[in-house]
Amino acid sequence: MGLTETPQWLIPAFVRSVKAIGATAGTEEIQAVGAALVESWRSPDRYHHALRHLIDVLASIDQLAEETHDPDVVRIAAWYHGAEFAADRRTAFAHKGGEDPMRGAVRAREELPRLGVPEETVARIADLQEQMHRHSAAAKDLDAQALCDADLAGLAADPQRYAEYRRNVRAEYAHIEPATYLEARIAILRKLASRSRIFCSPMAQDWEEPARQNLIAELDLLESELAELEEAEHAESERAAAAHAAESGTRSGAEAGETESDETAGEESDDAESTRGDGARGEEAGRGERAGRGRGRARRRARGPGRAGRRDSGTARRRAAEHPRDPQGQPWLR
Repeated sequence: MGLTETPQWLIPAFVRSVKAIGATAGTEEIQAVGAALVESWRSPDRYHHALRHLIDVLASIDQLAEETHDPDVVRIAAWYHGAEFAADRRTAFAHKGGEDPMRGAVRAREELPRLGVPEETVARIADLQEQMHRHSAAAKDLDAQALCDADLAGLAADPQRYAEYRRNVRAEYAHIEPATYLEARIAILRKLASRSRIFCSPMAQDWEEPARQNLIAELDLLESELAELEEAEHAESERAAAAHAAESGTRSGAEAGETESDETAGEESDDAESTRGDGARGEEAGRGERAGRGRGRARRRARGPGRAGRRDSGTARRRAAEHPRDPQGQPWLR
């Protein structure tokens, strides 16, 4: 996450540089401004763009100082170039994440005049920061080239230090989805690697080769990581689609079973209804037949006994004579 303690020499170095560019304010007032800048560089959301990065940039400026017109102007521009920082989601997706030299320039224009720094010097410091906005220093502006190169000098670090740099940059954007971060980081690295020269100032040319090696190594690593992530997401998507298809098939089978059950129940109901209808028709026919026989008997009674009836009547009279009944009409027991 960077340094936890401020080196004792840092704020005195700021005071010396501010006085060297024409400040008229007292030491304590300049120290107060320097202390506020240090606190900005030490904000807890910084991992790479922290106080250690400022110190590294100042050290790189010292290496390039011989080719600058005014090294102290470049140093004070370095103090302000990353004083304003944002890595929140909204800012990152607006492509304004990380150090914000433009806001740093506004801060310099507000604070340095109060320290008595001449207006033209303040304007020059702001201009250097504005050129850092896209790391595109003017071809003939050696001070701007030195400042931009000093800011990118970490790209040429040894492999272990570069790996730490990579981890710290990722930590600053830990709240961004992995795929989104990888795509954005790859785009930045490709843009840097596509330059004919990463570093512009003459004395920074020794950094070119190690920086390119680090960029290529990181690109290979991030592209592989992104490919694995995309494959995992694709596999997960296929699993989800298969699960959805299986669930849909289960629901369709259940619905088909319910339909078949309903159809079977309907057929059984129709059969039962048909059976009841047949029974009712049979019963009705039976009632009709019985009623017909009843009407026949009634007509015969109305006409009187026929030959068979008269024979039956005679037989009945003989039986009555042979078997007398009691007054209640019951036969006697023998």
